[in-house]
Amino acid sequence: MIGFPSGTRVWLAAGVTDMRRGFDGLAALVQGSLLEDPFSGHVFVFRGRKGDRIKVLWWCGDGMCMFAKRLEHGHFVWPDAQSGSVHLTHAQLSMLLEGIDWRRPIRTHRPTQV
Repeated sequence: MIGFPSGTRVWLAAGVTDMRRGFDGLAALVQGSLLEDPFSGHVFVFRGRKGDRIKVLWWCGDGMCMFAKRLEHGHFVWPDAQSGSVHLTHAQLSMLLEGIDWRRPIRTHRPTQV
């Protein structure tokens, strides 16, 4: 996972995004649909129709970065809303990128006091 600077917010674009969009198309979605500034340094995540692909858009300070991931099995867990955005923590983004349900992560082990 890429280490984003502290204070960086992560936004999921609710609904489905055309994964053929590139830098400019996704930046236009950030401005038009999410009403955010794509050059703010925040991270914006978009999901394709089938749910097995995502793209991440991020302004790193001197250029726009776009990352893409396709899961070979399973799908990325996404909010049910059809429009708007959802804020995630960096930990939730890490879980999302691994294909884990970030909405209700369950510990597999409860620590005990020694």
